[in-house]
Amino acid sequence: MYVAGVRALVEPSFWLGQPRTSPASFYDYFDALLGWEPFRAAQHGIAHHCTLALNPKEANDPRCLPVLDELPRYLVKDGVVAVGEIGYDAMTPAEDTALSAQLQLAADHGLPALVHTPHRDKAAGLARTLDVVHESALPTDRVLLDHLNETTVRAATDSGCWLGFSIYPDTKMDPDRMVRVLREYASERDRILVNSAADWGRSDPLKTRHVGEAMLAAGFTDDDVDQVLWRNPVAFYGLSGRLDLDVEDTTPQATHEGNSILRGAPVTTATRATEEGR
Repeated sequence: MYVAGVRALVEPSFWLGQPRTSPASFYDYFDALLGWEPFRAAQHGIAHHCTLALNPKEANDPRCLPVLDELPRYLVKDGVVAVGEIGYDAMTPAEDTALSAQLQLAADHGLPALVHTPHRDKAAGLARTLDVVHESALPTDRVLLDHLNETTVRAATDSGCWLGFSIYPDTKMDPDRMVRVLREYASERDRILVNSAADWGRSDPLKTRHVGEAMLAAGFTDDDVDQVLWRNPVAFYGLSGRLDLDVEDTTPQATHEGNSILRGAPVTTATRATEEGR
């Protein structure tokens, strides 16, 4: 990621790929997003932030609901730049409750919200999402609607929210489709964010780089690329007042709670520069 040009990232909390069976597993996960992951990213020259939430998929499991009561103690942490991902998976009453509660938490803590629109029945899911957002205390200009595509972008544009597109190898959006959306909705480019992923499914964290390359090949300027891949994300997550793009200065031998990232050759600034030169 560093060699590809990544200098900062926001990692949203979400499903692990199998159901959690207790709230404690969330808390360990949140601690990792606030401790180990920023350390690991800094060792490679990347500034790390996160968003925290009870995700939509697990909002349906009563065993996980105590997480909503514990979230406030995590949302005050410096590395947290939004509440998320929240929103819908199967569009159940339990998800309604979790979304509403966490939008209120975002308003209470002065944080923006990263909202996951559902993968199935997307138009109805977006409409239901916007109903809850409009009933909440959080202004729409502090809400990012993610996982948009060609079927939902118009309604999302009319909502006043920020517009998020996640780029995947096989699902959701791909770089060429993203370029077409950027061309069609050029007037909205100042609130469009392009995301990649490194999650439990088939994904590729370098898809943001691929979108930038596709934009340039299609005639977009360097400034256009910088806007959707850097300036817009910085503007949105900067609403938290916590976005710090300076990378913590760590030595390759540094440890986090006794653990290091060292596997084979140490990671050094010289090593990164050599890799980038390749």
